[in-house]
Amino acid sequence: MILWAMLKIVGIMLSGVLVGYLLRNRNLSFVSKGIMAAIWLLLFLLGVAVGGNEAILGSLDTIGLQALLLSVGGVGGSVVCAWVVYRFFWSGKKS
Repeated sequence: MILWAMLKIVGIMLSGVLVGYLLRNRNLSFVSKGIMAAIWLLLFLLGVAVGGNEAILGSLDTIGLQALLLSVGGVGGSVVCAWVVYRFFWSGKKS
């Protein structure tokens, strides 16, 4: 069942790539506006789903703390890794 769902998703993406390839010489500026409208709609519907879920609203303080810790850890780890890469690969002597 899950495999079938994944195959449908990949098939839809590949068909979109094919259509985009066939229409690559056309003005497709309307596509970005449609994508942005779809993202706003999905975010709104996600908010409706979260607002209607008593379990999520009841444990929002715990979820929020965990999200904060994960975010700070992810950003901090990325900054440290970027600094290490910069230090070892780009800050050496310039020829």
